[in-house]
Amino acid sequence: MSSEAKEQKPPGWSYNPSAWNERIPIVILAIVGTGIATYLAMYQLRIFKTVWEPFFGDGSKTILNSATSRILPIPDAALGAISYFVDVLTGVIGGTNRWRTMPWIVIIFGVAVGPLGAVSITLVILQPVLYDSWCTLCLSSAVISLWMIGPAMDEMLASLQYMKRIRQSGHSSWKGFWGYDEVINKVN
Repeated sequence: MSSEAKEQKPPGWSYNPSAWNERIPIVILAIVGTGIATYLAMYQLRIFKTVWEPFFGDGSKTILNSATSRILPIPDAALGAISYFVDVLTGVIGGTNRWRTMPWIVIIFGVAVGPLGAVSITLVILQPVLYDSWCTLCLSSAVISLWMIGPAMDEMLASLQYMKRIRQSGHSSWKGFWGYDEVINKVN
């Protein structure tokens, strides 16, 4: 029987954070986030001449054309779209035991969702502080990022706990990180 054949909960957990029912909502949110950020990036790249803004007048234009949005060589919304796409990819790679068979992808997923989501939230906080404006779709993107953080961090915590058990058992952390069967089959 392969290591993926039988889904297992991490020791001490009441559920499996790598189960599809835990990951699919995050992936769906990331797909929606990718769409929103791509749309905003298309405005910032002048592919679209206007941007949809139902509540805050010219707020979206103010925010999307601000100095903050141009700090990097690419528009901040394009960076957001890339980040959300990485969330989608890393969210669908691996099976329901990936917390122990693929810690590397779970940790990439957690880093992509967590800290990069925090950047999105910070950018939204700057909207009223620096520009006295709001952007509806930017706020929507930040809410999506916020909703994704908790579940992604759960799965990353399970992988980090597994990596700690590997180290404590004297097995190779490097091999465990990359999911070598010789380590997976010896460490619970």
